[in-house]
Amino acid sequence: MIKAVSRVLLPYNRSFFFLFSARNTIAARHARVTGCFNIRAMSASVNSSSATVNKFLNGINDNYGGVVVQMNEPMDPQLFASLLKSSISHWRQQAKKGVWIKLPIELANLVEPAVKEGFWFHHAEPNYLMLVYWIPGGANTLPANASHRVGVGAFVMNGKREVLVVQENSGRFRGTGIWKFPTGVVDEGEDICVAAVREVKEETSIDTEFVEVLAFRCAFKMVLVRQSHQSFFEKSDIFFLCMLRPLSFDIQKQESEIEAAEWMPLEEYAAQPYVQKQELLKYIVDICSAKVDTRGYHGFSPVPTTSAFSDKKHYFYLNSVDLKRL
Repeated sequence: MIKAVSRVLLPYNRSFFFLFSARNTIAARHARVTGCFNIRAMSASVNSSSATVNKFLNGINDNYGGVVVQMNEPMDPQLFASLLKSSISHWRQQAKKGVWIKLPIELANLVEPAVKEGFWFHHAEPNYLMLVYWIPGGANTLPANASHRVGVGAFVMNGKREVLVVQENSGRFRGTGIWKFPTGVVDEGEDICVAAVREVKEETSIDTEFVEVLAFRCAFKMVLVRQSHQSFFEKSDIFFLCMLRPLSFDIQKQESEIEAAEWMPLEEYAAQPYVQKQELLKYIVDICSAKVDTRGYHGFSPVPTTSAFSDKKHYFYLNSVDLKRL
């Protein structure tokens, strides 16, 4: 009688064995033992045994002639390698192109067999790794990993013609005494206007209302930029200069990142030697001055819109002032 054990292996003529389980007291099947117990048709775990029924990995067809495999349950690496090999052969017969395998971090033991089969890393997130394979061979047409990160800078001016500025206590500006606009990185799934308001609130406790995007810049392969957040290894950088309207005025600096924060006359900010030496910052001062002095400079305001890709409202940024004049 089998007691509280999940599997019992009994030798049979040195070459075969019966596989017993606590749920089934009869022999399930026999298999040849080669060296260190090479399982071919059945997983070492109950969770992965369902994959052997189909002999292929479960995949979902994408819109571009490819297949997406979402791995969720634990699986013996040898079984996974066998199923992956047969699946690729099957997908090749179906004229599939790209194969995507999403591995949660709990299944990191399946990375090696996938790489040995020819898969490569596409991108990684905190809880999963995405691997990809190109069946046709030669140059592939698969989309590359995200190539840019998005940053925002906030131009906030009160009624006294004073701008909100900060000194950072980490990164390249630490200890330099340089005053700068609040800046930050847009979070995943966050819109530009929301990110700008959030960064100002986090760094200075000032509540603001988003007005418009004044300008933006694209720089390629920024290696050590805005170190107070982190280094973005060889990712290009898109930086949006945003104008915000203050709704509160009492500053409380963020202790973890900000050394000092204050309202400073725009002219005093612009007169800093560092600002005067930087072409980009001089342009920023000119744009901000033109916006508040002449009111003839118009940026891009967010307009909620839907599209064929999503019924959810997203922001489309445009020069609404000049558009209304047409």
